[in-house]
Amino acid sequence: MGAVHSLQALARADLSITPRLRQQLADWLQEDLGRGDLTTSALRGREGEAHWRAKSNGVFCGGVLLEPLLRELVGSSSPGLELHLLVRDGTPIEAGQRLLELRGPAEQLVAMERTALNLAMRLSGIATATAALVAQLEGTGVALADTRKTTPGLRGLEKYAVRCGGGINHRMGLDDAAMLKENHLAWAGGVEAAIAAVRADAPWPARVIVEAETAEEAHAALAAGADALLLDEFSPEALTTLIPLLRAQAELRPSRTSVVLEASGINPADLRLYAATGVDLISTSAPMTRSSWLDLSMRFTPAGS
Repeated sequence: MGAVHSLQALARADLSITPRLRQQLADWLQEDLGRGDLTTSALRGREGEAHWRAKSNGVFCGGVLLEPLLRELVGSSSPGLELHLLVRDGTPIEAGQRLLELRGPAEQLVAMERTALNLAMRLSGIATATAALVAQLEGTGVALADTRKTTPGLRGLEKYAVRCGGGINHRMGLDDAAMLKENHLAWAGGVEAAIAAVRADAPWPARVIVEAETAEEAHAALAAGADALLLDEFSPEALTTLIPLLRAQAELRPSRTSVVLEASGINPADLRLYAATGVDLISTSAPMTRSSWLDLSMRFTPAGS
């Protein structure tokens, strides 16, 4: 189970505010502002206080985006604008709980409200769904990983939300690891030819993962030197039989290097059954594709009240 410990170490809930992300935040704000907020004249010169409140239980995610969003809205400095986060990303929250407090020009608070809430509700929904699945795996030593089934433009944020929910990230993109799937193997002329070609061109630290849909494909990929196997759409019963055989085969390889065994294409309701098969991790797109937004709202009060 040594591979599991190294995989679990990847479940760090941090997010880098890169120049690219800052530009995305600016673009998303502009999408809502358009030619300018037509309600500004009703608020100009007024100060406001606001807070975010949870309307349902879940796991909060997205607070880390508030400060950069505000900075993109008001520029590099705005002495009159204050943000106080009361809950860190990745924290379980309850309906009615106050999450953060804002104070500043009312027109600026209104201008960022919808963009900020939309992002936080989407990310909190993913974190909440991930946490529910991770809870099913508690005590098994098996990690829960995401997939590349993400919303275009939101991959970094959605995968951050998975980490906030206690999961780990699979590949961020095609340049992280070589995952050879059915089409690769067919067009390359088989698993041996595909792995050999990747090994010849990829940097030496790059891992080669092979997706196997049958026991025969899994054994062939292991014999050809795959670093990891993605065992797709196997039943728990089939994996219970197959996993020990694959472990024994890996021990006989000249390098005796360990292999990471991953179950994918699973029914989330059967997570415990899959965890009991001996796999190192389970990957699923469910937190991205099946989760609902977590309901959050922003409420205003007069400054100083």
